[in-house]
Amino acid sequence: MVMAADPPVIVWFRRDLRLADNPALARAAAAGRPLICLYILDETAGVRREGAASRWWLDKSLTSLARDLETIGGHLVLRRGVSAAVLAALIAETGADSVFWNRLYDGGSVERDAAIKAALGATGVECRSFNAALLNEPWEVIGKSAGPYRVFSAYWRAARAVSSSAAPDAAPKRLVAAPRPRSETLASWNLHPRRPDWSQGFAGWTPGESGARQRLDAFLNDAANAYSSRRNRPDVEGTSRLSPHLHFGEIGPRQVWAAIHDAAAIGRVSEREGDTFLRELGWREFNHHLLFHRPDLAKNNLDARFDTFAWRRDDGGFEAWTRGRTGFAMVDAGMRQLWRTGWMHNRARMVAASFLVKDLMIDWRRGEAWFWDTLVDADIANNAANWQWVAGSGADAAPFFRVFNPTLQAEKFDPDGSYARDWIPELSGSSAGAYPPPIVDHALARERALTAYRSLTT
Repeated sequence: MVMAADPPVIVWFRRDLRLADNPALARAAAAGRPLICLYILDETAGVRREGAASRWWLDKSLTSLARDLETIGGHLVLRRGVSAAVLAALIAETGADSVFWNRLYDGGSVERDAAIKAALGATGVECRSFNAALLNEPWEVIGKSAGPYRVFSAYWRAARAVSSSAAPDAAPKRLVAAPRPRSETLASWNLHPRRPDWSQGFAGWTPGESGARQRLDAFLNDAANAYSSRRNRPDVEGTSRLSPHLHFGEIGPRQVWAAIHDAAAIGRVSEREGDTFLRELGWREFNHHLLFHRPDLAKNNLDARFDTFAWRRDDGGFEAWTRGRTGFAMVDAGMRQLWRTGWMHNRARMVAASFLVKDLMIDWRRGEAWFWDTLVDADIANNAANWQWVAGSGADAAPFFRVFNPTLQAEKFDPDGSYARDWIPELSGSSAGAYPPPIVDHALARERALTAYRSLTT
């Protein structure tokens, strides 16, 4: 048993893999007591297991966090198992009498954390939780009907009115580390793919807190000032690509908010462009608001009418979609970008999702599950809410009869075809394979989908 002179505090890291603007870490460090920084790989029932691409990212992010903690005198303890049991065992080993963590908002995590707080509290262990992931807690922005918002514009107006302008916390300069208890090795968790290692195309990412700061700074220096005009163009670098960093908590929304406002204050970014980008941050907030109030967001339609929708079982079409072989360049380029890099441009995501749900009439949940496994930024709130938005079954959803024409979308947002050629070598003549013809007639597929939709409204 490893015991410290003063009872240590356990800081339980989850999706808050950073030192700066980390309330749980900051409050624990301020107490001046020895700290045990813990990460638990909990893949038991109740909390959705990270997909393969996200596990790749997690491996690199934990490596970065461990290195960063070492530079300020701390260390990262890795344990695998049921969170409640791991915490109880570590408390018994070390004599810790407090556990601090930052909150998560999916139903499984909420239930688990409440049970842990009750069980540990009954034994005299102090449990404190904080908000590190959102500008506003989901229960802080409530409509006039005292229920959750279902329309984004109304939500965002209300959210901006109550958002705190408090500056993000700086990273602790030094930690007092408790004697280090037993830790598992990251390599033993096998988060990095092997035999085959399909992640070679992920090399353009830099997981970790420093990578997140670099990504934000690069965005502010370039794409931020043309964000409104370039963000829908997959053929240019027009987005922030902060989504995986935000998902894993390598940077927090308060930090992004402050950076945008600071940049606008000195003229580095125009106020108009800054507001356009912050609105996208607001959409992330809205999705987490929905998830908290509807924990089944990834499983069930928010609009119950879609429970009787006549989805098709088209395994051949689904495989063609996943492999980027539908014969529609915008769809296929996006799906191949996803397969190669773990990320897809948002415009391509919308077009690809619309094609699956409306041209092929395949249940949005199959697409959501595919994205969950292949996206490095697979966030349960964003992924589920965005798929329901495209399907027309969600809150503030695009109406089902809004069917993206993938050919017109390509002409508008990839006008010279450079995005398509980047990801589809058959189009540039650099591949021996032939590019497939379209697997559906879009006009006929659109009518088929609209006919099925009209059956819900009559």
